[in-house]
Amino acid sequence: MIEIKDLHKSYKMGSNSLHVLKGLNFSIAEGELVAIMGSSGSGKSTLLNILGMLDEADSGTYDLDGVPIKNLNETKAAKYRNRFLGFIFQSFNLINYKSAMENVALPLYYQKVPRKEREEKALKYLAQVGLKEWAGHLPNELSGGQKQRVAIARALAAEPKVLMADEPTGALDSKTSYEVMDLIQKINDEGNTILVVTHEEDIAHMCKRIVHLKDGVIVEDKKVEQVRAAQYVK
Repeated sequence: MIEIKDLHKSYKMGSNSLHVLKGLNFSIAEGELVAIMGSSGSGKSTLLNILGMLDEADSGTYDLDGVPIKNLNETKAAKYRNRFLGFIFQSFNLINYKSAMENVALPLYYQKVPRKEREEKALKYLAQVGLKEWAGHLPNELSGGQKQRVAIARALAAEPKVLMADEPTGALDSKTSYEVMDLIQKINDEGNTILVVTHEEDIAHMCKRIVHLKDGVIVEDKKVEQVRAAQYVK
């Protein structure tokens, strides 16, 4: 599903250059649930930006579902993002003046899905995350955990090939974090490919594989015994 070969990325810092990614190689198969870990400055955010087509590598290759991702202008990058990817962010990134249903329907609007169908799909995915009865509520009427569930429903609505979650539990307390991870695990159980960027060990071990970045290189890539979040959700 994702194939990265010899990926390099540097940034100009005044007269110097900062080499952030130093020849990464890894692949993610369809249906995997992978955690990417690393301290601040390890390169994980840069990697996620490249995988999310928000930035481009200096050299190396990135194939997504068999499609080479390179030399994309913003229009094409946006089209590919809509077609392939769903994003879940630490800060939820919901639009405050739109209801939960309108937020979830937004990616479908960009895909030019007719309004009635958008609303039906949005309700379906809100039901999937347990928030159908909150469809008419604005984000400021929801708890942090509910906002993240709306964000997950929005990411699912466009039926992406890969879900990318950037610190999805970073703004949540432990109990709510485990509820969100329980939901992410259930979505993965249905065959969805999910990438979780996290700095939290317990969250990483709720995935099935951990890729550890340090100073722009992969220092460890291992399959782990998955801890099911459901046992912590009462």
